[in-house]
Amino acid sequence: MSQQNFDSVIYDNKIVRAFSWATLIWGTIGVLVGVIIAAELIEPSIGLSLEWLSFGRLRPLHTNAVIFAFAGNAIFAGIYYSTQRLTKTRMFSDVLSWFHFWGWQAIILSAVFTLPFGITTSKEYAELEWPIDIAITVVWVAFAINFIGALIKRREKHMYVALWFYLASIITVAVLHLINSLGVPVNMFKSYSAYSGAQDALVQWWYGHNAVAFFLTTPFLGLMYYFLPKAADRPIYSYRLSIIHFWSLIFIYIWAGPHHLLYTALPEWAQSLGMVFSIMLWMPSWGGMINGLLTLRGAWDKVRQDPVLKFLVAAVTFYGMATFEGPLLSIKSVNALSHYTDWTIGHVHSGALGWNGFLTFGMLYWLFPKLYRVKLYKPSLATTHFWVGTVGILLYVVSMWASGITQGLMLKAISPEGRLLYPDFVETIVAIKPFYWIRLLGGILYLSGFFICLYNLYMTKKSAMYVENNEKVLVPPRFTEVALHEELNTAVQSGGFRNVTTALHRILESKPMTFTVLSLIAILIGGIMEIVPSLLINQYVPAIASVKPYSPLELHGRDMYIREGCYNCHSQMIRPFRDENMRYGKISEAGEFVYDHPFQWGSRRIGPDLHRIGGKYSDLWHFRHMVDPKSIAQQTVMPSYKFMAKAKLDDSLIPAKINAMRKLGVPYTQADVDKSLERFHEQANQIAQKLKDEGLNEDVKDKEIVAIIAYLQRLGVDGRSSK
Repeated sequence: MSQQNFDSVIYDNKIVRAFSWATLIWGTIGVLVGVIIAAELIEPSIGLSLEWLSFGRLRPLHTNAVIFAFAGNAIFAGIYYSTQRLTKTRMFSDVLSWFHFWGWQAIILSAVFTLPFGITTSKEYAELEWPIDIAITVVWVAFAINFIGALIKRREKHMYVALWFYLASIITVAVLHLINSLGVPVNMFKSYSAYSGAQDALVQWWYGHNAVAFFLTTPFLGLMYYFLPKAADRPIYSYRLSIIHFWSLIFIYIWAGPHHLLYTALPEWAQSLGMVFSIMLWMPSWGGMINGLLTLRGAWDKVRQDPVLKFLVAAVTFYGMATFEGPLLSIKSVNALSHYTDWTIGHVHSGALGWNGFLTFGMLYWLFPKLYRVKLYKPSLATTHFWVGTVGILLYVVSMWASGITQGLMLKAISPEGRLLYPDFVETIVAIKPFYWIRLLGGILYLSGFFICLYNLYMTKKSAMYVENNEKVLVPPRFTEVALHEELNTAVQSGGFRNVTTALHRILESKPMTFTVLSLIAILIGGIMEIVPSLLINQYVPAIASVKPYSPLELHGRDMYIREGCYNCHSQMIRPFRDENMRYGKISEAGEFVYDHPFQWGSRRIGPDLHRIGGKYSDLWHFRHMVDPKSIAQQTVMPSYKFMAKAKLDDSLIPAKINAMRKLGVPYTQADVDKSLERFHEQANQIAQKLKDEGLNEDVKDKEIVAIIAYLQRLGVDGRSSK
């Protein structure tokens, strides 16, 4: 075809550069916060006794920064670059592109200005409050329109495999976000989850697991399918394997969420479902890894020399390792040891740092010379970054494996006489502290890699004499509908089931809206099978007559517990194990959590389980423990909350909180709403007087600490006498 038959298209590189720089900046900040909180687990005084620098408040900021700021911007940079080349067209709308960019950065900034100040829902990876959730929805819809619009106006006949993964990610994240974010607002900065107890746990981890799946896995697989062949200068190993990989992955992944709740009060059917589908997930996951690694067959000499390929190969390898370990940890017998320990932390970071981080670095090192039309400033620095980052990951992950297994075994250890060998939880913290030092070193090394990368890419940009915001290319004229069916006719004539099915899929790739609908159906099948029963769970949970709604002061104390991020260190779920029954008390039952909006079962124990803490210690013990934890346990890593003994108790939202809970079905009456302030202060006065009777010389009836004491003293009391 002569060039006179070609059309010219102008690609938008400016938006790609903007997302790329945002990736680097936010990634550095996110990992820096991670290093700070890793240090706080060794010495909590690093937080300088400032509540907004405590581990509980900074931990969700770290996860949001790494997932949505670093990985999110990396995804968008890669998608905006590759989509234009794969569709041979500019993005659907420049206005939507820049609305997406600035809207996403504003959402990230909103997390920076809310999470450290205790404005949180406490739902992992979905901590941002309802006005920000609405903003996320608006920005995500703009992104979806921009992407799907580009698919519709594309000039390329078929959608390449990378576009399938982008599309599935966009529609699934939208579904997950909308369902999990439902709640009842109290004011602009506070809301309560629409779900409660076991119901909320299932919905949250359906979201939480699949946020990892469809934000940190499927879009990065799309980037792998584009940038790995580009960097290696060879086609993807197997087109048929990519078809199997895609459809099996998106169908199976959505079912696996309940494996985060094994041995909890979740119904057994849901736990078994999550375990079975998690084990099945290993096959399609490794199909993608194999497809990526075999693309490099015959190119290993290039891998040794090219830092870009080093990062990409290591990323795919870490993906394979993480997706083997995930199904392993979902097996009940393994999960009994690993859950609530650092083993899970090591697993998550092998994926986040190795898979997401290294793939992003490889992509950026490949992209910047293309975006600025110069050579990479120093490939040797990129290689240095690779080895520094690799050592950092290995130190981090291996230390967390060792820490998790050590703590899990210590907590389960029972003497021949039938007594706990380590009855005091803090004994396990003392034992694993050396591993926390190793983790900190690994985190510092990984952070150092970010600084190396920033310098190298900044110097690459600086060496560019002139930077074009747009890239003009010649592309073939738009395809015709007749051409779409020629392949199918040829396949039918040649015979063979594989040829026909492949050709049928090629036809499907030419119809983006049909492809979108089928992808939506694939993820909705598993989603509906989990979400619909979860909405009915509370109807089938055996009622416990002794379980009553929280008093106004207890509810306010619970909100303070959430504000301080206590759920990041403490669980409220005693599992059916002998050691937990001996250490913490009676096994938790689903009926005890029916008024918990949201649930607080936790996912990590850096401190003991709190579900039966109510009535176990005096009010004065709790006061001293909150104000000066080391006065109770010298080796604890719990930060001080002495500010609670000075901060004034805020009662302005109490009637609104009770009313919001009433809307959610908690059996408060209108009289409870009307008298909520009176009962709030009455209980506060009672606790303050009790503290005085026990020897406290301060009057704290109008201080925050009485609310947190009220909540802690209520935990698990109602369910102790149930049969």
